[in-house]
Amino acid sequence: QVLLVESGGGLVQAGGSLSLSCAASGHTFSSATIGWFRQAPGDQRELVATITSRGGTNYAASVKGRFTISRDNAKNTVYLQTNNLQPEDTAVYYCASTLLWSDSEKEYDYWGQGTKVTVSS
Repeated sequence: QVLLVESGGGLVQAGGSLSLSCAASGHTFSSATIGWFRQAPGDQRELVATITSRGGTNYAASVKGRFTISRDNAKNTVYLQTNNLQPEDTAVYYCASTLLWSDSEKEYDYWGQGTKVTVSS
């Protein structure tokens, strides 16, 4: 049983920062690509960032330069540092895992329950 647990969400003012974490258990974490996705109310879920088993990263254009994804395989944890948050970043943020190198959410097999980020103007 693969389990992903997100944490670190909350309420922050525009321009602020949050550090999100995704703790994984139950699979070979070091071999997995981990993705962060988000879903705002009324919107479809969208890619935020991914990190491969080798540390390769990819970001959505809307967050590039503001968000940083990283991983600590010794702790089975992936982080998403979010800086200069804006109201449009308000969403539930999910982490997910796949054994493929993919940015498509359809390829992700396991999902966390999400952590809510709210950015006030």
